[in-house]
Amino acid sequence: MYLLDSDILVYLKRGRFHIQERVYQVGLSNCVMSEISMAELYVGVYKNKEPRQLHPVELLGNLFTIVPITTAIKTYAQLRVQLEAQGNRLEDMNLFIAATALANDYTLVTHNTRHFSRIPGLKLEDWVEE
Repeated sequence: MYLLDSDILVYLKRGRFHIQERVYQVGLSNCVMSEISMAELYVGVYKNKEPRQLHPVELLGNLFTIVPITTAIKTYAQLRVQLEAQGNRLEDMNLFIAATALANDYTLVTHNTRHFSRIPGLKLEDWVEE
């Protein structure tokens, strides 16, 4: 199973980097998104004052299963303490997304591999073809 990070969902919404083809290649039913990513997509709409972008965001929310963060709360806490002890802080929203992938044994699909690669045991793929 693949957990699509917020950046990948934005690329999908914009029709960039052949993300749609990759989703269909691995199977739509094998791709999910986090509640956190859904929230980040809404933040982007409201921050940019683009109400016409609400519909595409809601379409994405209907297209993919939205995974709740409740299964990842303990994993999030453990990761945060571990990373902070190493002096490797990661933004909380990204850490919740990573914890969701780890707690559910998903592969995280992101173009932001530099940040997420600091998390031990996290399976990563970058579907962006530049």
